Amino acid sequence: MAERRHITGFSNPTVKALRALREKKHRKLAGKFLAEGLRLLTDARECGHVPEVLVLADRRDPHPLLSALETAVEASGGEIIETTPDILAKITGKDNPQAVAGVFAEFDTSLAALDRSSADIWLVAQALRDPGNLGTMLRTGDAIGGGGLILIDDCADPFSVEAVRASMGAVFTQRIARAEWSDFESWLRSVPGQQGGQLVAASLRDAQPYRGAPYTAPCFVMVGNESRGLPEQYEMACDLRVTMPMKGRADSLNAAVAAAVLGYEVLAGLEG
Repeated sequence: MAERRHITGFSNPTVKALRALREKKHRKLAGKFLAEGLRLLTDARECGHVPEVLVLADRRDPHPLLSALETAVEASGGEIIETTPDILAKITGKDNPQAVAGVFAEFDTSLAALDRSSADIWLVAQALRDPGNLGTMLRTGDAIGGGGLILIDDCADPFSVEAVRASMGAVFTQRIARAEWSDFESWLRSVPGQQGGQLVAASLRDAQPYRGAPYTAPCFVMVGNESRGLPEQYEMACDLRVTMPMKGRADSLNAAVAAAVLGYEVLAGLEG
């Protein structure tokens, strides 16, 4: 049976601990992260992820999905906390928070936990710094039926409040892995007697048009840092380099947008 508490004080230690999960060092120490909103938490529940702690505004409208969340937390032996909207805003960092937030255990983000054969398309981001872009890539991966997002080198934290919010629930549907480039490259080429996966990137180096390029599954679509792009070494290690036309004054696309455009073209190529 879930423990249920009512908290009314801003200085309560539990409030401080929950609020601290907005900071990367505290998330890493606790191995937990925050997610907010009924839709997002419902997506998590439907994917088999039940929050360890469910935080509810004590002034809220009844909703069957909210009742389902409470039931799931109770069945798993989690904790339910009721508090004021002002305290919930302090926890989530939003002036107008939704009526519910949850605390989840961080997932296994090792490459070894990935099954590359489980999906035809995977997204890869190198040194991506913006959590909004990261969350958007997770959302794109979900939309194209991708297996997940692999974060190379020093990327933004996928479990930050901003990234989780931008993912619109895809943080719970997509596998997430983190690795250094050398480890990723070794893993990608590690299937005995097989290619292991096709690595594709948008590039101007010996590239061919992205429309109709010879994509093969599993296809790993890689984008680089928002301002610097991919290092030349990484581009040259790709099996396929493609170019997307830029017909205006801009010389590049936003990293998450580029991943979406290329991801959908890969999807069309594999399905065609």
